[in-house]
Amino acid sequence: MFPVSVKDLLQRFSLFKDLNDIEMEPIVDLAQNRTYRQGSHIFMQGDPMTNVYFIHQGKIKIYRTDMHGKEQIINVFEKGQMFPHHGFFRKDNYPAHAEVLEDAVLIYIPIHSFENFLITHPDISIKLFRVLGERLLDLQNRLEEKILYNTYEQIILLLIRIANNHGKELDNGEINVTTQFTNRDLANMIGSSRETVSRTLTQLKKKHLLHTDKDGNMIVSVEALKEELF
Repeated sequence: MFPVSVKDLLQRFSLFKDLNDIEMEPIVDLAQNRTYRQGSHIFMQGDPMTNVYFIHQGKIKIYRTDMHGKEQIINVFEKGQMFPHHGFFRKDNYPAHAEVLEDAVLIYIPIHSFENFLITHPDISIKLFRVLGERLLDLQNRLEEKILYNTYEQIILLLIRIANNHGKELDNGEINVTTQFTNRDLANMIGSSRETVSRTLTQLKKKHLLHTDKDGNMIVSVEALKEELF
């Protein structure tokens, strides 16, 4: 049972932010919800892509594995985010695994039903494409980071992105990263090694650009990290 309506929840997501109540009504009719327990998988890499998910509660890790079983974390999503971003407009299999890091309540919309809806509502399609364009720009920026920056700089950019997506600003302007990531997690996000990440974090701590609090949360000075890049 949700404390607020499904319509109100969906309108919090960027994909639907520009839709009015009347435009949302048929989308709400398509939506369903389900609870997932920590450690379970929502889908596996290679499964047929059937749904797009919206997180009402919990955290979800998106990752791939290569032929040797090595894991690469693509992203960690939490309340207010959706995945996969391209799901509504691609007939394919899921490109990665989705594992539940914390007990989650998800709203999901079947892709086939949503596609049929968009065919008859081109005005809404245009609004959604604008939002997806913003997502594509983010992916392009990540690719540029991989090409243009060395590993030290990529780790700094990753910390800034994590702080912006998973942090809360403190009174002194620093960011408390409320989602805990291991060095292995960070390494998997940029295709580096755990040892390289550990060494870089130690360097950044010595420069007082980040530290950890008593709960083990990372405290990041985003502005100072940006200055370290230039």
